[in-house]
Amino acid sequence: SGDKGVKVVVGGGTFVRPLLDRVGKLKLTARQINVQLSDAVTSQGIKVQVQGVATFKIGRDVESLRNAAERFLDAKNEQVDSIVKNVLEGSLRSIVGTLTIEELIRDRQKLLQQVQDAAKGDLATSGLQIDAFTIQSFSDESNYIGLLGQQNLATVERDARMARASADQTAAVREAEAQQVKINAGRDVSLREAETKTQVAAAQARADQAGPLAQAEAQQEVVRRQTELAQLEADRKEKELLSSTVKPAAAEAQAVIARAEGAKRARIASAEADAETTRLEGGAEAQIVLTKGEAEAKALAMRAEAYKQFNEAAIIQTVLSALPDIVRAAAEPMSHIDSLTVMSADGASDLVRNATRAMVESTTAIKGLTGLDVPSLIGGAMGRGFGDRLRTGEGKAEGDGRSEVRTAAEEIMHKGEAGLTTMPARATATAAELEAKAKEDAAEAAEAAQQTAAKVAKATATAEAKASAIRTALDAKVAPSEGNAAQWAKWLAQQLKQIPQIQLFGSITLDQLADRGPAQAQTVWHTAEKVLNKDYGKMTVAELISRFGS
Repeated sequence: SGDKGVKVVVGGGTFVRPLLDRVGKLKLTARQINVQLSDAVTSQGIKVQVQGVATFKIGRDVESLRNAAERFLDAKNEQVDSIVKNVLEGSLRSIVGTLTIEELIRDRQKLLQQVQDAAKGDLATSGLQIDAFTIQSFSDESNYIGLLGQQNLATVERDARMARASADQTAAVREAEAQQVKINAGRDVSLREAETKTQVAAAQARADQAGPLAQAEAQQEVVRRQTELAQLEADRKEKELLSSTVKPAAAEAQAVIARAEGAKRARIASAEADAETTRLEGGAEAQIVLTKGEAEAKALAMRAEAYKQFNEAAIIQTVLSALPDIVRAAAEPMSHIDSLTVMSADGASDLVRNATRAMVESTTAIKGLTGLDVPSLIGGAMGRGFGDRLRTGEGKAEGDGRSEVRTAAEEIMHKGEAGLTTMPARATATAAELEAKAKEDAAEAAEAAQQTAAKVAKATATAEAKASAIRTALDAKVAPSEGNAAQWAKWLAQQLKQIPQIQLFGSITLDQLADRGPAQAQTVWHTAEKVLNKDYGKMTVAELISRFGS
């Protein structure tokens, strides 16, 4: 030491001057002491005994080492322990006085912290510090702590019983709930098992069906693939044949079909022309016959009109001019008789009477056919008596009877000639007019026949032109020679679009055209049917035109 005081050396050496310096040693290791209070009074006025253990040491900082060296360099350990014990017991006593027994027991850590904080300052001045301080036990002479423990124990027991009862109740509830849950779970399990069995059965049924179905589908797929391969092979072979055989044959077939169709159309047109010719010729002949008939009718009408102009004498002349023919016809059978023997009391007069009777019968027939009463006309001219005898055939047959008849005939002829002489000249003019009119009508009929023949020739030429146009159109409309169905469909749509009023048949399918479609549609469908019937047969006419007709 010296003017500088104490020099502290920790864990090393230093130079010590003999007679001038003094050396002392301090143990820096920690030491333990027991702390006991036998009469500490709490804030409740109850004395308690407190036992504890404290661990302390000299601080390692220079200040603590200097303070400890100044106070304890020559002191013994017991002296140091006593100082620390007294400081701790004093601090403990003062802290216990501010707390209740319950607080001491319940919060020991708080007590220890307060004791250390209170003793820290006193010990620091001596260079000491507390490493640890522990309370080992509390006790009191009045058994307050014991009673407090019993009370707490009773409370704890009560709480324990209540907790046990509550726990039992809760356990019972939980057990009941668990049982219900178990029941519900069992029911759910049963339902799920039943549902699972149902699903398994359904799945098994589907699986049982799936096998054959899958096999059938697989077989169908195999067949489909084989069909596709076969179709591809067929297409390949078809393409090979197209260039060598099918195309020329198809083209020739289509040409034959087109030529046949053109020939058919030509025959139809020719037949129509022949029919038109026949109709026109028949009309012409009918017109000629009608014209001739009308001319003859007009001639007869004019002749009748002329007859109306005849006087009685002319009529008698006309009738008498026919009487010799009538009598000749009546006597014709007698001309073939070689010999005649008359067996009569009257001799030859009976023969004359018979001839006269024949003439009388002829006059009766003339009256029935023409309405002319010949005896009346002659009677008017020769006298009523002569006419009656002519009507009845009665009278005397003196001599051979011929003289009377001849005389009557001569008189009649004489009067007839006189009547003819007095006939109006207008009858002759009328007959001339009738003849001229008949010739004119005949000329008109001939001209009409020529016009009809010209019309027939023109109709025939028109029909031939139509037939030629049809053949030309058919040659232009030859179907495609390729086997492509789409090209055939387009060709068919173009042909159908050109048919008048084809829209009226738009709702029928293509395979119905052969029975229900117009004639031209039937023809073009027959041409394309072999190629299109499989893929397009059920397509309607309107759908085909809409899809391929653009």
